[in-house]
Amino acid sequence: MVNASTTPTSCPPPMKATSNGVFQGDSPLDCALPLAILQICLVVVLTRGLAFLLRPLRQPRVIAEIVGGILLGPSALGHNKSYLHAVFPSKSLTVLDTLANLGLLFFLFLVGLELDPKSLRRTGKKALGIAIAGISLPFALGIGTSFILRATVSKGVSGPPFLVFMGVALSITAFPVLARILAELKLLTTDVGRMAMSAAAVNDMAAWILLALAISLSGSDNSPLISLWVFLCGCGFVILCTFIIPPVFKYMARHCHEGEQVEEIYICATLTVVLAAGFVTDAIGIHALFGAFVVGVLFPKEGPFAGAIVEKVEDLVSGLFLPLYFVSSGLKTNVATIRGLQSWGLLVLVIFTACFGKIIGTVAVSMFCSMPFQEALALGFLMNSKGLVELIVLNIGKDRKVLNDQTFAIMVLMALFTTFITTPLVMAVYRPARRMKNMADYKHRTIKRNDLNTQLRVLACFHGTRNIPAIINLIEASRGTGKREALCVYAMHLMELSERSSAILMVQKVRKNGLPFWNSGPNKNPNHVVVAFEAFEQLSRVSVRPMTAISAMSDMHEDICASAEHKRVAIIVLPFHKHQRVDGSLETTRSDFQWINRRVLEHAPCSVGIFVDRGLGGPAHVSASNVSSIVTLLFFGGPDDREALAYGIRIAEHPGISLVVIRFLLDHKLKGVENSSIDMNGNSSLDELLLGEIRQKTNDEGSIKYEERQVKNGAEIADVIREFSRCNLFLVGRAPDNRVSRCFCGRNSDCPELGPIGSLLTSPDFSVPASVLVVQQYSDQNLHKLVASNEAEGGLPDGDTDSG
Repeated sequence: MVNASTTPTSCPPPMKATSNGVFQGDSPLDCALPLAILQICLVVVLTRGLAFLLRPLRQPRVIAEIVGGILLGPSALGHNKSYLHAVFPSKSLTVLDTLANLGLLFFLFLVGLELDPKSLRRTGKKALGIAIAGISLPFALGIGTSFILRATVSKGVSGPPFLVFMGVALSITAFPVLARILAELKLLTTDVGRMAMSAAAVNDMAAWILLALAISLSGSDNSPLISLWVFLCGCGFVILCTFIIPPVFKYMARHCHEGEQVEEIYICATLTVVLAAGFVTDAIGIHALFGAFVVGVLFPKEGPFAGAIVEKVEDLVSGLFLPLYFVSSGLKTNVATIRGLQSWGLLVLVIFTACFGKIIGTVAVSMFCSMPFQEALALGFLMNSKGLVELIVLNIGKDRKVLNDQTFAIMVLMALFTTFITTPLVMAVYRPARRMKNMADYKHRTIKRNDLNTQLRVLACFHGTRNIPAIINLIEASRGTGKREALCVYAMHLMELSERSSAILMVQKVRKNGLPFWNSGPNKNPNHVVVAFEAFEQLSRVSVRPMTAISAMSDMHEDICASAEHKRVAIIVLPFHKHQRVDGSLETTRSDFQWINRRVLEHAPCSVGIFVDRGLGGPAHVSASNVSSIVTLLFFGGPDDREALAYGIRIAEHPGISLVVIRFLLDHKLKGVENSSIDMNGNSSLDELLLGEIRQKTNDEGSIKYEERQVKNGAEIADVIREFSRCNLFLVGRAPDNRVSRCFCGRNSDCPELGPIGSLLTSPDFSVPASVLVVQQYSDQNLHKLVASNEAEGGLPDGDTDSG
C-alpha cells in the first residue's frame, strides 16, 4: 500500500526515432535521431576547435576531447539547465552512451592493432624492468591513496574493488597517447622513444589484465565465487581466442595481395568478429571493450589486410563516434563537486601520488640500467601520460558505483593534468643533441668537386607511387661510369603525420630509416614502394636505401634537411608540387609541398634540385641498355648554373644519354646592365674554367655538344629554348646571372622556388614536353643558418644511427 505522502514516479515516455518536422509541431530535439545528430555535430565542432587552439602547445588531441567533454557537461555549459535539458536530456543518454561505446569498441580494436605481441616477446630486460617499476610503485601508492579517499570523500564504497580501481587508474600509461606525443616530438626512433614504446606496450597489456580483475571484483554480487568465475571465464576467453582467431585472420590475409582491393566479405567478417567478441566478454561480465581489444591484439599485423581494415574503420570511429565517449565522460564529471580545502587537497594528493609513483619508479630503474639521468627523467615524464584508457577505467568504475561523483571528478582532472604536462616537461628536460659530427667531415655538399671519383650521395624524395618511375629514371641517368665509386641514393618517402592510428603504425615500421635492404630481414613484408627501389638496386650499380619522413607538414623540411646532413648527401632532389595531367598541363598536387620545397631551399645543408616530372623515361623504369635520352642544359652563368653543369657532366657519362649545353651570351648594351660585366665574386672566371672543361669533353667525346647563343632579351631566350625543346630533360640553375632575372622582371610567377628560367619552362603559356630539374648550389650562408638552427633547436628528427 502506498502512503499518502508518497508520490509514485513514472518513467519518461521513450523517444521517437525521427520527428515529423517542425511544420507539424514536432521538435527535433524530442526525437532520438535528430538529437543524436545535433550532439555529434556539437561535439565534433567543439573538440576540433579546441584541438586547433592547442596545436601550438603540441598537445595530443585527447586533451582537447577531454576538455571539450568537461565543457559540455555540468562543470561549465551544464550550469545552464535549459541547455542541458534541451541538448543532453537524461532520456537521450542511453542512445548517446550506446553510440559512444560502439565507437569505443572499434577504436580499442584499432589500439589492439597497434600492439604487436611479437614485439612484447622481444622486449629487453631493461624495458621490462622499467614497465614493471612503472606499474608496481604507482599501483601500491594508488592503494595507499584509496585508504585516504575512503576515509574522506568516498565513504561507503566497496573496499577491494575501490582499491584495485585506484591502483589501476594511477598505474596506467596510455599507449596511443604516448605514441602520438613521441611522434610529435620526433622521438619515436630515438633510444628514449623505443624504450618508452616497449615499456608502454607492456604496461598497457598489464593494465588491461588488472582492469579485468577490477571489473570481476566490482560485481553487484558480493560473493567471491562469482568474481572468481568472471575472471576465470575471461582468461578462458583469451586462451580460446589465441588458438582460434589468428588462423582465421591469417587465412584471410593470405588472400589479400598488395596493390589489390581487399574483398568486402573479409572486412565485414572482421568487424562482425569484433562485435561478437565484445558481446561474449560483456556476457561474461568483464566489458565489451575487452573483447574488441583482444581481437585487435591477435590480428595479424603484416600485409595489406590490416591496413585495409584500419582505412575502413578509423576515420568514422575516431572522427565522429569516439568524441562522444569523451562527452559521455564529461557529462558525469562535475568539477563543482570538488568543494572545500579538503577536496582540493585530495586532488593535489592524487596528482602528486600519480606523478611521483610513475616518474620516480621509472627514473630509479632507468638509472639502475645505466641510462643517463636526463634520458631517465624524460622517460619518466613520458610514462606518466594518461588518456583514453584512463577514462575507460574511471567510467567503468563510475558505472559500477565504485567511484562516486567527487572521486570521479578528481581522477578525471588528474588524468587531464598529467597528460597536459607531459609534452612541455619532456621538451624542457630532453632535447637530444643533434648529432653534428665535425663539420669538416661533411666535405662533399655539392655535386661539383675536385675529386670526381668520390661517392655521390643523393637524397631523392617522393610523395607517392606517381613519382617513383621518373625518380628511378633520373637516378639511372645519374649513376656515372663504372670507374667511379657507386652512386648511393637515399629514397625518402614523404608522408604526413596525421591523427590516424595508421600513421603511428607506419612510424613504427620505419625505425630502420636508411638501412640497406638486406637489413630489413627475411620476415618483413615490404610495400610496393620498397619493392620498386629494391628491384632497381638489383639491376644497377646503385646502392638504394629506403627512408620515410613521417611528420607534420609544418616541420617536414626539418626531417629532410636533418636526414641530408646525417647521411652526408651532396644533393637533395625534391618533387615539384605540381603533377602533369593527361592534357600535358601541370596541376597542383598539394600546396603544402611547395612550402616544404621553399623551406628546404632555405635551410638545406647541401645542394638542392627541384624535379618537375613530365614523364621522364615513361611510366616504368628504363633499363640501362635501353636508355636513349637527350638532356639540354641552359647555362647563363653563376654558381647554380655551374652546379647544374657539374650534374650534367655526370649524366653525360651514361652511354645512352646525350648532353647539349647551350650557353647564353647576353648583350651588354641592354638597358640597365651596362656595367654587368664587372664581376664582384669572380663568377665569370669560374664559369669560363668549367666551360673550358666542357669544350674539351666536346672534342673528346661524342655524347656532349656545346653551343653559344647571343640574345638581347627574354623573348630571344624563350625562342632559343623552344628550338631545343625536343629533349627529355632540361637542366637549369635556380638563380642564374642577375641579367637574366632582369630580362624576365616583368613576368609574374607563382613558383619563385624555380627561379626565372624554371618558371618559364613550367608556365602554362610556354609548353614544352620535357621534364625539368632546377638546381641550387649549396652556399656557406646555408651553413651559418644550419648551425644557428641546430643551436636553437637542439633536437634530432626521427632517423637511424647508421652513418650510411
